[in-house]
Amino acid sequence: MSASARPTHDAATEPYQPVFAGKVLEELQSLLGRYPTKQGALLPALWLVQRQRGWISDRDMTEVAAVLGLTPAYVKGVVTFYTMYHQHPVGQNFVQVCTTSPCNICGAEDVVRALLQATGAKELGATSPDGRWTVIEVECLGACGFATPVLINDDFIESVSPEKVPDLVKRYR
Repeated sequence: MSASARPTHDAATEPYQPVFAGKVLEELQSLLGRYPTKQGALLPALWLVQRQRGWISDRDMTEVAAVLGLTPAYVKGVVTFYTMYHQHPVGQNFVQVCTTSPCNICGAEDVVRALLQATGAKELGATSPDGRWTVIEVECLGACGFATPVLINDDFIESVSPEKVPDLVKRYR
């Protein structure tokens, strides 16, 4: 499902609809056969939830825990550890900017400022008013030799400078 077609949900106002039903449950059951334990399928199960919902709510974590025989606290610990899992709704384009020391020395903070301005997101972690952009800082994208690296959805872009940001944003509009 594409980012623009992803349904979202508001756990506070909508009745909870299980993620693992129908085809998604079939996908999970297929995944479970690839791992020696249900716990081993935790990360892929979380990806299934995020693909369906766009993010992973506490209620979703509880469902994952129940399906895999884990505690909700364990599942939440995994979700909060990884930056790849969203714990709140995010824009159609999720932008991660490396701001570790080597990238900062090469101008990562200026890239962040340029992205916030060009996308209209205004501040880190916030979604732009049009719902298209969420920009965050991450510790390392593993490309210190190509500062500043940026990850937009699943696209890895190296050597981003503030001057390149407007064209980059246009590419994803």
